Amino acid sequence: MRIPRATRFAWFGAAAVAAIAVILRPGATSVGPVLAEITHDLGLSAATAGALTALPGFCFAVAGATAVTLSNKLGTAGALTLGAAAAALGLIARSFVTNQAAFLSLSVLALLGAGMGNILVPVFIKRFYPRRQSGLMIVYVLGLSTGATVPGLVTPLFLTSASGWRSALAVWGVVSAAAVVPWVVLTVRERRTTGLSLGPRSSILSVVRSRRALGLALFFGIQSMQAYVCFGWLAQILRDAGVSASSASLLISYYSALGFPAALLMPILVARSRDLRPYVVVFSVLLAAGFGGLWLAPLWSPVLWVTLLGVAGFSFPMALALITARTRDPHVTGGLSGLTQSVGYIFSGMGPLGVGIIHEVTGGWAVPLMLVAGSAVLLLLGGLAIARPGYVDDDLAPAS
Repeated sequence: MRIPRATRFAWFGAAAVAAIAVILRPGATSVGPVLAEITHDLGLSAATAGALTALPGFCFAVAGATAVTLSNKLGTAGALTLGAAAAALGLIARSFVTNQAAFLSLSVLALLGAGMGNILVPVFIKRFYPRRQSGLMIVYVLGLSTGATVPGLVTPLFLTSASGWRSALAVWGVVSAAAVVPWVVLTVRERRTTGLSLGPRSSILSVVRSRRALGLALFFGIQSMQAYVCFGWLAQILRDAGVSASSASLLISYYSALGFPAALLMPILVARSRDLRPYVVVFSVLLAAGFGGLWLAPLWSPVLWVTLLGVAGFSFPMALALITARTRDPHVTGGLSGLTQSVGYIFSGMGPLGVGIIHEVTGGWAVPLMLVAGSAVLLLLGGLAIARPGYVDDDLAPAS
């Protein structure tokens, strides 16, 4: 039996979403396991190393403020193609440079490209796959989890080679280059079938009047902050507490691997649950307990603390699923995605940077861990606003 053309294209689109999702995290997560080696080889100060761990959040925030506008000019698929190409170029090139400024600049390029994908993939799904959005969001978050998990697993293999950390980073540039190919095809199809007239004509300012939108921005920001603190500093926190480098890298991979069950479970729960506030409460408690454990007794049970933080990270696919689940109009989806991730990733940039600075000033991890644990209160407040029933579109509707 011949498969209908529309069905074949749906499968191709799903494969393209999976491909780009995989490359959106390694630019950030591949650095943490080799941060000590990068710092030594490039002569980074503690403050500069902290800035490097903060780059993902700030770059994703800049991308969030500009991605929707750029997609109006290039089309959603066209903007995603440009983002994937920038990520590939930056990831490959930074593995060859020997100077701090060049390494940081190319990291910025790679992360800005990845940030384009963060914003626009949910918009692409909402616009072109409205009847399959739950399934495509599962594919998307599974891809993100893969890209976040695998770097920590393969990094120890590269550290024993002559090229060391450089090969561990470069391999993700090659993967990113391969991910560009299906998006070139989708860009051509988008231009032939719809032109650019169907691009999202919205901006992040279009949804700022919604309390739900602001709540999601705060919720996404705090969960992103804790995630990038973990990606950037958790391995070093564990190593400073006495955990070996290889064990710390594996624990980071375990932390990231918990994103797989989260990716499978949370989009379904979001689609089927009218009120998600009980989940918000649980995630907030686990976040405080995980960082509190690392603060008070890091070696008592590192696996337990990492597990608590990983389960608290179920809030990430929940937040992404809420972008499409709490909107009706794709224009609103675009504005909400841009606002949520631009404002949210400012928090995620400030978190690792602040942790690095406070660690350097205080000479230990107690104060930064205490502050990150306390941020669970903000996660709770933001989550309660967006988790209640209703749509952002209704908040923006004119009063009758």
